[in-house]
Amino acid sequence: MSGTNLIESLAGLKAGSQLADAVSERSGIMEMSQASHDAVLLPREPGGLSHAERAALAVRMARWNGDSGLAAHYRELLGQAGETSALAAIASGAALEQLGADARLVAVTRHVDILTKTVKDATRADIEALKAAGIAEPDIVRLAELAAFVNYQVRVIAGLRLLEEVL
Repeated sequence: MSGTNLIESLAGLKAGSQLADAVSERSGIMEMSQASHDAVLLPREPGGLSHAERAALAVRMARWNGDSGLAAHYRELLGQAGETSALAAIASGAALEQLGADARLVAVTRHVDILTKTVKDATRADIEALKAAGIAEPDIVRLAELAAFVNYQVRVIAGLRLLEEVL
């Protein structure tokens, strides 16, 4: 394994294992995944989604997917970025009506929940709801990138964990 990244670390790849060697041969994918992590969670220009909001939403998505290790990683990022009570509620997986957040943050959280739990049910109306809550189109794209990346990351980690068990 050439340099451990977040996915390899959370998947528990053992140095020198058959899977670690196979992943090492495809190190470009892991490097690009790590670069995507940094670009989506910690962009230099966060636009209308702060680093703390991104981290809180990532914790929520990791929890919905049952990945406590990934949730802990994003929880640490949330702490570093500046946690508020509303963001703590989002990260905890609280119901939308219990978030204690403004309409904008409730709309963003609702959309991430849809993309994580019932993506096949996402419709144009969901995008319109974000716009109605004052979310600018570039931020809707940023939100979709965040949801896509975290859900991708969860699946890759789960797949690698499974492979590590059977190889």
